[in-house]
Amino acid sequence: MSDTEVLRRFNRSWSRRIGVLEESYLGQGRSLGASRLLFEIGYAGSGVLDLRRRLGLDSGYLSRLLRALEDEALVDVRPDPDDQRRRVVVPTAKGRRAIERLEQRSEERARSLVAPLGASQRRRLEEALATADRLIRAATCDIQVVDAGSDEARSAVGRYADELAERFPAGFERGDVAGEVRAMNPPDGRFLVARVEGAVAACGGVRRLSRTRAEIKRMWVDGAWRGCGLGGRMLTALEDAARDLGYREVYLDTNGTLIEAIAMYDRAGYRRIERYNDNPYAEAWFAKRLTTPSGPAAAPGRGSGSPAR
Repeated sequence: MSDTEVLRRFNRSWSRRIGVLEESYLGQGRSLGASRLLFEIGYAGSGVLDLRRRLGLDSGYLSRLLRALEDEALVDVRPDPDDQRRRVVVPTAKGRRAIERLEQRSEERARSLVAPLGASQRRRLEEALATADRLIRAATCDIQVVDAGSDEARSAVGRYADELAERFPAGFERGDVAGEVRAMNPPDGRFLVARVEGAVAACGGVRRLSRTRAEIKRMWVDGAWRGCGLGGRMLTALEDAARDLGYREVYLDTNGTLIEAIAMYDRAGYRRIERYNDNPYAEAWFAKRLTTPSGPAAAPGRGSGSPAR
């Protein structure tokens, strides 16, 4: 049985058992979509844009779901007090009670599903589902070009620098890393982030070295998402960005401490070269010709995503 057949079979089995096909999900009088949205809004409320990102919904469908919840007097949609251009969704008292009932019914359904299993089978199920959840969430991440001076970019690069400071034996001097990253904007560069349910889980940039050569810099994957292929996907996306900008070759360097990153570059077809820069933290240098467009089959896919210098 292929991996896609296994996934489709699991989807059918799971959706039937958790009540996806029920017109009134968990007996609460609303669909699964509306119930899930109410759950995501939560007791504290949420921004509309955050909901769109986390749930992957288009604005029209999300608006219809929100209107239905408003008609039930479960939520209020109002301008964000911190940014009047945005909207936030806040549950009413009735909405908070509905969320509490959803939590209770969901817990009851989950308990009934695992009740027939013994302790060891429950542990196996827990481990298998945790792994599946992590891999599916990583596989469906969203990789996009962002403004290198945006809050997302600055936050990701800050986390990257924090990790290097911890991992490098002699620490890491930030210098003007933020200024360097801000320069990774068109027309000569690009900065990319990978989001998992709206939260940045990886980043990386492309900057110009010469008319035909670019450098991949500040590539990083959050430690919680390593081992899920995000490093390989980000590397491929950065290569594609360099190709789109007209570069024919990419260079990169890394510190010898980052053995996972070095292994990923080797698997991705990079060749070792002599030092090409004055980066004091670099101990290994790589290059790769960008000969043909990359696609799913060409993606490295199994990179650990350690920070790259």
